[in-house]
Amino acid sequence: MEQELLLKMEKISKAFPGVQALSEVDLEVYKGEILALVGENGAGKSTLMKILTGVFKKDEGKIIFKGKEIEARNPHHARQLGISMIYQEFSLVPNLDIATNIFLGNEPTRKFDIFDYERAKTEAERLLKMVGLGVSPDVLVEDLTVAQQQIVEVAKALASESELIIMDEPTSALSKEESERLFGIMKKLKEEGISIIFITHRLEEVFAVADRIVVLRDGRRVGELSCEETRISEVIRLMVGRDVRVVPRVEVSSDDVVLEVRNLSRLPMIKDVSFSLKKGEVLGIAGLVGAGRTEIMRALFGADLKTSGEIFIEGEKVEIQSPNDAVKMGIGLVPEDRKFQGLILIMAVYENISLPSLPFMFSNGIINFEKEYSLAESLVERLSIRTPSIFQAVNNLSGGNQQKVVLAKWLALKPKVLILDEPTRGIDVGSKAEIHHLIDELAKEGIGVILISSELPEILALSDRILVISKGRITKELKREEADQETIMQYAII
Repeated sequence: MEQELLLKMEKISKAFPGVQALSEVDLEVYKGEILALVGENGAGKSTLMKILTGVFKKDEGKIIFKGKEIEARNPHHARQLGISMIYQEFSLVPNLDIATNIFLGNEPTRKFDIFDYERAKTEAERLLKMVGLGVSPDVLVEDLTVAQQQIVEVAKALASESELIIMDEPTSALSKEESERLFGIMKKLKEEGISIIFITHRLEEVFAVADRIVVLRDGRRVGELSCEETRISEVIRLMVGRDVRVVPRVEVSSDDVVLEVRNLSRLPMIKDVSFSLKKGEVLGIAGLVGAGRTEIMRALFGADLKTSGEIFIEGEKVEIQSPNDAVKMGIGLVPEDRKFQGLILIMAVYENISLPSLPFMFSNGIINFEKEYSLAESLVERLSIRTPSIFQAVNNLSGGNQQKVVLAKWLALKPKVLILDEPTRGIDVGSKAEIHHLIDELAKEGIGVILISSELPEILALSDRILVISKGRITKELKREEADQETIMQYAII
């Protein structure tokens, strides 16, 4: 039976100053299918979707939706046409309830154009039931989990009677169980004839839920694959133009302890955490979402004040009351949320890189710009950061390159200890491989690395030792040779 074509994008091109983002890209979506759109960061996926939803205006090409040529003026117009996009950063208003959020900009009204809340609430109940979220529509969004907020975004798209829903990295902040629940919702929508464009860097998820895969590389369409007839290795090859594997690193750590933590607590979450880190060692931190991994590192870094405990750097007891104290002691932190905690998006690449190093950039009371530019250029080259120049706003870079900028600003300080919290979340396989290689290089240079990751293959491949965290405590320390996914999970659920 021939499928019904819902969307056809023909020869779409788009250029920005200094960058050809898209070159004659074609894309087809059929009614009632889940299409995975994959590619490295900077491949053009987001640009293509922003053109479809009216955020950007295309330079060339045409878009045919439901048999008619269209051009969305803005995202609201796109929703009116039947196309909704759920972004990685949610568009929900935290201090409003679910019903109001679902119909924001699309409010049902009664006489004199007054918002008909009761009607919105009744319709929201129907939509929440449809997506399997058993929560009252008058609950505030800020009281929901991230996974629940993701499902509210789906309900919001359905409220617009969308026939095509674009999901951009919808599982980046979800646990495995939450992701599987979302996949169930996606399959249910597919059965009801709704089409989905699924953007993700987690290729195993593509094969779990999608029907077809379209691959972009450097702003061009380089392949279309059937999930039933291909393998992950072939998708990766098309994405990056080469084979990419996570190669276990060779242990290079010394016996010199660079960091020791004794009985660190931040009640009620963190309780009596003790561990040590050697120079040149990669210490993996594993555990389920919400286990307290990030909270331990924030207390160590001074972002959250500890309740009790002692911290030693190279055998000397130190007091860390703030991130500024941690930086002075030689500790850097690449946070889980790079956009809100790791970068100032409107500032240039060079400004972000030099920010922690500014105290060392002054000459006669003013910033030595030559020194600042030189520092940025050397780190852009070292980390292969893809940017037209060091003066480019970080907001215009892909996710993988933004993450490299965060790494660069700490490497500029030559830290003794570098904490990496989910360093490869939401970035493409090519950038991920480069960051894995960088972690290996940092360890060889004698830097002690603490690696937090929800991806167990990453933890197993890169770590010399692994600490398993559950409910704010260390439940097991594993040597590299005795660690496997099953053992880690056994102690993560204690």
